[in-house]
Amino acid sequence: MDFLDKLNPAQKKAVTAADGPVLVLAGPGSGKTRVLTQRIAYLIGYEGVRPYQMMAVTFTNKAAREMEHRVQQLLGEEMTRGLLLGTFHAICARILRREADRLPVSNEFVIFDADDQEKVVKAAIKELNLNEKLYRPVVAHAAISRAKNELIQPDDFPVVTYRDEAVKRIYQKYQAMLQASNGVDFDDLLLMTATLLDQHPDVREKYAQRFRHVLVDEFQDTNQAQYSLLKHLSSAHRNIFVVGDPDQSVYRWRGADYRNVQRFEQDFPGAQVVLLEQNYRSKQSILDTAMSVIDKAHGRRKKKLFTERGQGEKAVFYEAADDYGEASFVVDTIAQLVASRQFEPGDCAVMYRTNSMSRMLEEAFLAARLPYRLVGAQRFYGRREVKDVIAYLRLVQNPDDEISLDRVINVPPRGIGEKSLMALHQAGRAAQISPGQVAMSLAAGSNSPYWEQFSGRAALPLADFGGMLSKWRNHSTTSTVPELFDQILLDINYKDHLDDGTEDGKERWDNVLELRRLADEYTTRTLSDFLENVALVSDQDTISEGNVPTLMTFHAAKGLEFGAVFLVGLDDGILPHSRSFDEPEEMEEERRLFYVGITRAKERLYLVRAMRRGGRGFAEDTVESRFLRDISEELLTGKGRAGRGTRAGYRSNDSAWSLPSPRNSAPVLEQKYKAGMRVKHPIWDVGIVLDSRGLGENETVDVVFESVGIKRLVASLANLTIIK
Repeated sequence: MDFLDKLNPAQKKAVTAADGPVLVLAGPGSGKTRVLTQRIAYLIGYEGVRPYQMMAVTFTNKAAREMEHRVQQLLGEEMTRGLLLGTFHAICARILRREADRLPVSNEFVIFDADDQEKVVKAAIKELNLNEKLYRPVVAHAAISRAKNELIQPDDFPVVTYRDEAVKRIYQKYQAMLQASNGVDFDDLLLMTATLLDQHPDVREKYAQRFRHVLVDEFQDTNQAQYSLLKHLSSAHRNIFVVGDPDQSVYRWRGADYRNVQRFEQDFPGAQVVLLEQNYRSKQSILDTAMSVIDKAHGRRKKKLFTERGQGEKAVFYEAADDYGEASFVVDTIAQLVASRQFEPGDCAVMYRTNSMSRMLEEAFLAARLPYRLVGAQRFYGRREVKDVIAYLRLVQNPDDEISLDRVINVPPRGIGEKSLMALHQAGRAAQISPGQVAMSLAAGSNSPYWEQFSGRAALPLADFGGMLSKWRNHSTTSTVPELFDQILLDINYKDHLDDGTEDGKERWDNVLELRRLADEYTTRTLSDFLENVALVSDQDTISEGNVPTLMTFHAAKGLEFGAVFLVGLDDGILPHSRSFDEPEEMEEERRLFYVGITRAKERLYLVRAMRRGGRGFAEDTVESRFLRDISEELLTGKGRAGRGTRAGYRSNDSAWSLPSPRNSAPVLEQKYKAGMRVKHPIWDVGIVLDSRGLGENETVDVVFESVGIKRLVASLANLTIIK
């Protein structure tokens, strides 16, 4: 067992640390998994600890399997038999089944998944006679989940407002219904185990005595319940070995609390602290860029990341004229990197803050006929909310489209159940017309020849839907695609249906707004044109697996690494997200998220943004991310204003990953407006130019008007007159 000889000094110090609490602060790419697995091997192989006396926990089954495989490679399967290694939830479920006689459920309890949980919450709300529109199940469940992660039982749920009182009752009813079904949810696995160990000293002592050593991976992602569990399980021997990096804590919205690292040092005074600062992943230039960002974080223990892999090339900063140019730059650059044999396609990754940003990138790859893979989310056009809106538009275009009708006739819920829908189809078949036509006929009420075939309870919501469909069809003959789009969303109150106050709800609504931005390009084209384009772009056959570039969110990228990484959408309001502007803790997490993205890169890093971005039906000027301003100019190359990016920038190559042909040189353009110049606006009258940026049609100017103050204008649209 000579594996210790292959460790660097800091790693060896951590692996061979003496008994007692140990905190390993592991920078990105510093070999933390190696340290954790070799610590297990060291305790068994050198210190004589029995495998069954050890517990190692992590967050994913994949990580647990990898750890187990590495330990077995070091020691062999026989020497590791009995080692308890798994996720928090799996280990807690095992303990609960063994101690079920102390619980309100039997040892045969079932674990309710996310869909099951939402159904139980809905049933609880209904049984309490509460208005589901006021107390949305997903919001109520999110509040219950947060309470459980903070070790708050139903009867102890804090009440400040009337809404809190209602949520408390829902929580109590929800928990009673789970237990009546002999069921638990994921959060219960943690809460029940922590409560069991806290309230039953004999049980706590049994497990604390058994586990002489407790080892924890990704410690910065633990929540309050998990931290309590670890303290209980290590209370007898106090041999707790935790590995993590608070700089990579980016799951606050899941309950993760990076401050547990600080609590560890308070609760385990005298703990050995080891810094792993040598990076085995990235070039030094990438690490320097990452440190310039994270060093501005507040209240953190400084680390100096270094590598022996060489300095490497500076990070490339590219500021596109617009979001089309942003996507075009990414696709063209990847094509050039691959064609020049610097990287394989699979070595390249594109990362963004929100899933809605994938749409522009996906279209750019598709237009260039280059394959890609989307990770951590559905393809943009495959997302539920996007498919819903497209189904509504398809139904307006063709009311005989039964697939679209069945999809959205009760979305959002309008009291049309399966029986009503079946009756609608039966009426259509009998009359040899489509169910959509029957629904529109029902809008005439008792004058409809089909009215008597439905009960009043079924006919009214069907008639309401048919009336809306008829109105939209009439509207479509005189309205533009964006106008029709807006009218449908308004009539069905889709924003309130999606945006329920949760992160998931906000992201779903962002996806709808992204589709709305695309619709704005069809102001002078037909609904048929829009739907045809969407249908072609969303063809599932365009997705390729294997050696292809990866598109993913920053969150999904955690723990991964790629040769060339493109971080896009680096604008204030996107990263950091606008929701973090008034929340210091969230702003700090946004900074950590950017740090995580940077440190995924091994060889090349590209930081990309757009000066103008389409959104909500019109182009908006953007401001570069405040985090970019923390990066020294000396660390970047290419920090200049880019030329105009357009759809024409996309090329369709004859073969995937062939080098794009040189483009024709653009004409030399000059800025029309200069600082100090006096101009006149048709509404705001005379003003003075403060600044100008961009060229030609892309030129934007900041003007101070006496009447309204400072305005940023697109020069080609503002109708400004220069006053000589």
